[in-house]
Amino acid sequence: MKPQNQTRKNVEKITWTGLWSNVGLALIKLVMGIAGSSQAVVADALHSFSDIGSDLVILFGVRYWTAPPDACHPFGHQKIESFVTIFISFILLGVAAGIGYNAIISLMHPVETKLHPMVIFAPVLSVLVKEILFRITYKAGIKNRSSSLKANAWHHRTDALSSLPVLLAVTACLINPKLAFLDPVGAIVVSVFIIKAGIDILGGSIAELVDAGMSQQEMARIRTLIEDIPHVRGVHRLRSRKTGGAFFIDLHLAVDGGITVQQGHDISETVKQTIMANKPHIIEVMVHLEPAA
Repeated sequence: MKPQNQTRKNVEKITWTGLWSNVGLALIKLVMGIAGSSQAVVADALHSFSDIGSDLVILFGVRYWTAPPDACHPFGHQKIESFVTIFISFILLGVAAGIGYNAIISLMHPVETKLHPMVIFAPVLSVLVKEILFRITYKAGIKNRSSSLKANAWHHRTDALSSLPVLLAVTACLINPKLAFLDPVGAIVVSVFIIKAGIDILGGSIAELVDAGMSQQEMARIRTLIEDIPHVRGVHRLRSRKTGGAFFIDLHLAVDGGITVQQGHDISETVKQTIMANKPHIIEVMVHLEPAA
């Protein structure tokens, strides 16, 4: 199976798992919230429904960014994933803004309600399930070098985090209704963390779209790797650019000017294969041969 097809299947599999989990959690929280007279749990259910949107975006987008290169897109379609990731980051920022706004309104206009003890199980279940989804989705994102999967993993974690103040508020209200103000205070704190995650994801995706390169430390390690290869006399104009979850490298390689074309080709192939074997996230290396001065 081609690497692109395998990546697509892996991304789709983990995303479908998250989607059906979100549907189930949202329905459970909605039913318990309504039956237990908890506005916080109902709001948390609506948050879970919003998570379904990012899952659908990935399931739609993965069919395009894993497509092989073609005549119009000779370098592939990986940058589509950056746009998908940016879209997810805006969903995160929107959710955070909504949580923060509702929390401020709740602080300004507190409403006393008598809760049923059953509502406490909804946020507990949400925290456990969403944290598990975060871990398996983020691990899959690293394995498949998928920025959108990692962004969606953080979306799962924000749902878990947003359920914590709900859990705290529900527990506090069940113990003492006068502590209900802890719900909006906790929600505001959580919204700040979600905004931080959204901005970090957005910044990383924009960096990909403007062809940001590797860190200077990693480029230095690659330079050392090249210079240790036999018959290499030097390397300069070593550059990198990120596309999706992968990198392209190009460089100028100095070799003995008296060797044959075949020998020069063999050295450049050794350089290319050595870099890609040691750095799996590098998917293409372009080598320009030059005679050593």
